[in-house]
Amino acid sequence: MLTIGMVVSIFIDNLEEMLLRKKIKQRKEKFNDKDISSESFKQALCKKALGFCVDEITEEYVSDDDSLKLTKRKIVSKQVPPDVSAIKTLLEISNFSDDVSNMTDEELLKEKERLLLLLKEEGVEGREE
Repeated sequence: MLTIGMVVSIFIDNLEEMLLRKKIKQRKEKFNDKDISSESFKQALCKKALGFCVDEITEEYVSDDDSLKLTKRKIVSKQVPPDVSAIKTLLEISNFSDDVSNMTDEELLKEKERLLLLLKEEGVEGREE
């Protein structure tokens, strides 16, 4: 036998589920409206694959009569390390591994020298073999 409390509880559960489905549908529509080009996707993936630096800003305010007054501001720089799964995905997308596997030994040595020169120009020290 169902009591009024049980019926109300079932009704509320169904209502919450309907609201949740509506929110999910709205988010999907909002995401589909955005124009995400493959170039912006590759840039974001490259950034994640190489790692990046993020500045976190923390501010503390004190209530002074009717206004807020900044009392403390702290900026912390954090280095996000390179992500291996992003590197793998980037390599799969660009088919870089296929290009390297088809190179001769001479082409590989030239490519290595070219990459080492690029690293030196950017100020990145690496080991030379």
